[in-house]
Amino acid sequence: MWAFFERLLDSSMFAPHGICLLWEPQLIWLHVASDVIIAAAYFSIPIALSIFVSKRRDVDFGWVFWAFALFIMACGVGHVMSIITLWYPVYGIEGIVKAMTAAASIVTAAMLWPLLPKVLALPSPSQLRAAEIALAQEGMYRREAEDMLRQSQKMEAIGHLTGGVAHDFNNLLTIISGNLEIADRCLHSWSDATRERLTRVIANAANGAQRAAMLTQRLLAFARRQPLDPKRTNVNQLIAGMSDFFRRTLGETIDLEVIGGADLWQVEVDPSQLEAAILNLVVNAKDAMNAKISGAMAGSGRLTIETSNVSVDEGYPQRNAGVPPGEYVLIAVSDTGAGMPREVQEKAFDPFFTTKQPGHGTGLGLSQVYGFVKQSGGEIKIYSEVGHGTAIRIYLPRAAAAPEIAGQGEGPLVGSSGSETVLVVEDECDVRSYLVETLKDLNYRVREAANGAAALALFDANPFRIDLLLTDIVMPGLNGRELADQLHHRQAGLRVLFMTGYSRDAIVHQGRLDPGVSLLQKPVTQALLAARIREILDKS
Repeated sequence: MWAFFERLLDSSMFAPHGICLLWEPQLIWLHVASDVIIAAAYFSIPIALSIFVSKRRDVDFGWVFWAFALFIMACGVGHVMSIITLWYPVYGIEGIVKAMTAAASIVTAAMLWPLLPKVLALPSPSQLRAAEIALAQEGMYRREAEDMLRQSQKMEAIGHLTGGVAHDFNNLLTIISGNLEIADRCLHSWSDATRERLTRVIANAANGAQRAAMLTQRLLAFARRQPLDPKRTNVNQLIAGMSDFFRRTLGETIDLEVIGGADLWQVEVDPSQLEAAILNLVVNAKDAMNAKISGAMAGSGRLTIETSNVSVDEGYPQRNAGVPPGEYVLIAVSDTGAGMPREVQEKAFDPFFTTKQPGHGTGLGLSQVYGFVKQSGGEIKIYSEVGHGTAIRIYLPRAAAAPEIAGQGEGPLVGSSGSETVLVVEDECDVRSYLVETLKDLNYRVREAANGAAALALFDANPFRIDLLLTDIVMPGLNGRELADQLHHRQAGLRVLFMTGYSRDAIVHQGRLDPGVSLLQKPVTQALLAARIREILDKS
């Protein structure tokens, strides 16, 4: 074997390949230049393939690229040997290089042919484009299906809401209209005996109207459309002022514990709406504990109202989803009642959802609290476990503005001395008639108009002193805000009291009254109207 390799590598008996070309310079350098270019190309291909495979490790059949790179490299070495043998007859080494190239070609071919069916099975660019289009269409169909599902759920929720509103309003309208019919019959058969009955049915009708007004306020609160009049509020003082009322509401079987946080920050909220929200939570907690007390587990319950300052950092929302970073005043209302299963917790804030028996609740309490808290820029969370009670936490943003110093003055007078003029602008004829009659009973001079254009025409025809403009907000043509702006140009310092059943956006932005705006929410009672008018007119 060694003798074979010695004869193979012995080049003493051979002439270089240049002799065959008669050492013609043009032919020699033509071969050299061609082989150099081919060898350089062959050497660059494996480098490119190795870079591609190393960068794209996700490519299928990467080992084929490596095999092909080795084969191309051997071909390049073969062309280098062709240049060398022009001057040095090392044909044995050239033969070995060719043998290695042949072996590499056989291995590469042996690996490539079985791979061919798999490669052909790979999708072509046109097939990939078709698949991409199909996926896009599938995604579109899926989004359409999801939109249809959301729309279906929305319509179901609207149906639930509409049904609940219709049910409650029909009951309230029955109370109002029925008692008014009785009052009308009493007036037609007037006697001393009917006086007491007339007083009673009028009171019942008024109570029904008040309940209807409360229902609309709860709906607006849930929809975050009620106009809020936020003020800097000390929550500890507010809760302390209501604690006696809470104790009377809870009764003797339930203990109340109020824990006020030290140095509690102030919040900027509508105090009356916050009182209503906390009262709703207290009443719900009472019902939950009474349900537990009347069941198998007898005993007294405990309601805890606790306040504290909370600084929510970036990591906190991960544990309490939905509470963005910031500084909050936390109001936690905890009870030892029956608790809520998860499916009830998920629907607890839905309007008209209630676990109480029919006729024992509207299902608007928690939805009203939810709407008020959200409209105030806060968050509300439920933590509950069946048999272990419920804790509801309200997060209200810390107030940033400086505290206002409220001036002290004498209590407002009711009615007028007869020298003050009120311009009433209301497009609903019956409402305008009621307002005019009520103001006349309060001894005000009253001018009236059915809309903004009529009010301006009345004033321009014979200008008169307007002590107060009492106007509806939503009217055809000029709305109440536009009317007030135009009358301000005609009479500087005009005082305005807006009325609305639904404020829209004329004087309310982001759920809050514009600065300096006075608003009276319909329905309007004589006592409320008289107090608000005197409050505005008596301001210095």
